Amino acid sequence: MQTHEGRLLVLTLNRPARRNALSPGLYAALLRALGAAAIDDSVGAVVLTGAGTAFCAGGDVSRMADAGKATDAATPLSFEQKMAGLRQRTGICELLHAMPKPTIAMMRGPAVGAGLSLALACDLRYADTTARMRTGFIDVGLSGDFGGHYFLPRLVGMAKARELYLTSPMLDAQAALALGLVTAVFDGAALADRTMAIARRLADGPRTAIAHMKANLNDAASLSLPEMLDRECWRHVRCTQTVDHREAVAAFVEKRPPRFGAPEGT
Repeated sequence: MQTHEGRLLVLTLNRPARRNALSPGLYAALLRALGAAAIDDSVGAVVLTGAGTAFCAGGDVSRMADAGKATDAATPLSFEQKMAGLRQRTGICELLHAMPKPTIAMMRGPAVGAGLSLALACDLRYADTTARMRTGFIDVGLSGDFGGHYFLPRLVGMAKARELYLTSPMLDAQAALALGLVTAVFDGAALADRTMAIARRLADGPRTAIAHMKANLNDAASLSLPEMLDRECWRHVRCTQTVDHREAVAAFVEKRPPRFGAPEGT
């Protein structure tokens, strides 16, 4: 389910009866919505949340069980076909991480397995006091997907990531905050207002600068310092050429809020 609030796009995982467990339909809808948002100039930021009392319980284990019992005459998928299908679905996390717009997870209740990975792929994560987080894969005999092995060590360090994957503890909101898994924890009544206020500010911000800032942060994970300085310099100078930069400088001098426009070519 998706709603637009000005430049802000809110995507809601809408299977509350299954704690928003991921299904084929939900995977496909998320891929479409995020792919469209990434190239839509009317979208300045994306909030990902869950309907009801859960963020996302991960893959639908009941559906996995049904698939394991299936004995119909249809030709089963080959290993390569299963691999290709999963890799396509994991494009969801790739889009959340790499799109040139801020992505924000607004989290209540459980975020487990691939559901946790969805949140980790976002730029910012805000939770209420009911939030519970767990890698969960080992409990269903799986190694894990959706980029968790990429994101988790970058947030908590490799040693802690190994512990969280191998022992799979359930973390409450305060424990997740202490580890750096979430950006902030709010009381339940305040979560939506506080998160949406931050998201709207980002959605209405200087789009070219934000896109380049996010690209810099993503590049910094793999580039050498000289390479990173080259990228930073190019992007910084490019931003000095934008209407948004000139507007921000004028607003600073005139002591008024800036009025940013649409993104310019990057």
